[in-house]
Amino acid sequence: MNKKLALELLWWIITAFLTMGVLFPIITEGNYHFLWPNVFLIVTFVTLTRYIFLLQHTFLTNLEWLKAGLILLAPILIFLLVQEINRFQTFIDQYEWQSVIEGGAAVSTPGLSKYIYTEMLFFGVAGVISAALLPIRMVISIWRKRNFGTE
Repeated sequence: MNKKLALELLWWIITAFLTMGVLFPIITEGNYHFLWPNVFLIVTFVTLTRYIFLLQHTFLTNLEWLKAGLILLAPILIFLLVQEINRFQTFIDQYEWQSVIEGGAAVSTPGLSKYIYTEMLFFGVAGVISAALLPIRMVISIWRKRNFGTE
């Protein structure tokens, strides 16, 4: 179990570096209004994808009650992710790119605008897909554990 917790900590560190790396070009331009929703989308995508593909290497392996909890929380998570994507899209439709980054005239450059839009939608949609697949993976895991004793 200690190895699994150490691996989990390592993955959270990797996730933090990935998040900082993706958001660094945006943060350096000014006060980004969608910083925390964007962090939420990136962390959700990376973490859920990791749980889908590397479940046997996580602390969730033997915790059926936590897997059942994730199954029940997945629809709420999907709703929150879609809500954040919708909020971002609505903001862009109403205010265009002028006030996405406060004090940042560089948002008028097409490169940064396209980068912000692309990465926000990529991590948002990928997070929704991951959240939709997570309950399926958890059900398979619980079924395998109860019927075969394996992961």
